[in-house]
Amino acid sequence: MNRIAVIIVAGGQGTRMGTEMPKQFLLLDGIPMLFHTLRAFVSALGDRLRLILVLPEEHRELWSRLCRQYVLEVPHEVCPGGANRFESVRNGLERIGDAEWVAVHDGVRPLVSCEVIRRVIAEVQQYGAVIPVVRPVDSLRYLENPDTSGRIVDRSRFRIVQTPQVFRADWLREAYGRPYTPEFTDDASVVEASGRTVALCAGDYANIKITTPTDLLFAEAILKSRK
Repeated sequence: MNRIAVIIVAGGQGTRMGTEMPKQFLLLDGIPMLFHTLRAFVSALGDRLRLILVLPEEHRELWSRLCRQYVLEVPHEVCPGGANRFESVRNGLERIGDAEWVAVHDGVRPLVSCEVIRRVIAEVQQYGAVIPVVRPVDSLRYLENPDTSGRIVDRSRFRIVQTPQVFRADWLREAYGRPYTPEFTDDASVVEASGRTVALCAGDYANIKITTPTDLLFAEAILKSRK
């Protein structure tokens, strides 16, 4: 397999979680959440990857302390984050070396499966840019403005976007050479703005992004069921 770099973006402050500790460092099944995230990629890809963790500068000492306390034995390098996710990914891209493929993943998606990781890595070699998605299961309404009740929309035409999002390294570098705009909500939107087409592949409903206390309860239950 061609050389792969994985950029784990972990710059959240945990405001919606309601905790003083940033959410990416909260304990999940007895260890910091980020440990699960990093280990998932090593489990899926072995030593065929370069693992880059992007953290705010003020969190680096805390991370070092947690790695010693909980004995994280996953080779990785830490990269300083930026003012927003766009800048953080751009900083991570400076560390990918000669990688041909780059995966970008949310640090607070610790339940990503080996199957999803391997699937996007396999398909990106055909399409050049691939993101995992799932179908929404709830009804959706489109609001013309926040003061209206809106109208029902056909949910079969929508997809929920997940990570890891994987790209040819040269495509991602080119895309992140553009100036930041608020429309860039994920890496796929940045790549599409550069004129590239992004392919979709099957994600996993268990690959949740943990942002609230309820999400943390779901994650604990999922881990328990996997055991």
